[in-house]
Amino acid sequence: MSFEDRTLTCKECGCEFVFSASEQEFYAEKGFQNDPARCPECRLARKRQRNARGEREMFTVICAECGCETQVPFRPTEDRPVYCRDCYQKIREQV
Repeated sequence: MSFEDRTLTCKECGCEFVFSASEQEFYAEKGFQNDPARCPECRLARKRQRNARGEREMFTVICAECGCETQVPFRPTEDRPVYCRDCYQKIREQV
């Protein structure tokens, strides 16, 4: 299948952008069935906006294995042990 450059209109900013033949080939290889709806600039801005969640709340806990103080990105519950990064890796390697 041969692809040719096509001009599309961004649904975000209304500007025209080129959907190149190589991009179309990439989309086909990945099995994407829809053309991109946003220009590269708007796609990048949207991606940055999604990734800018802000600072993550961290909780200070004591590792159930070695007893050192560490921080985790979730609120620990009383019924499950919480491990520091090193101990967690050791436990994962044993499984």
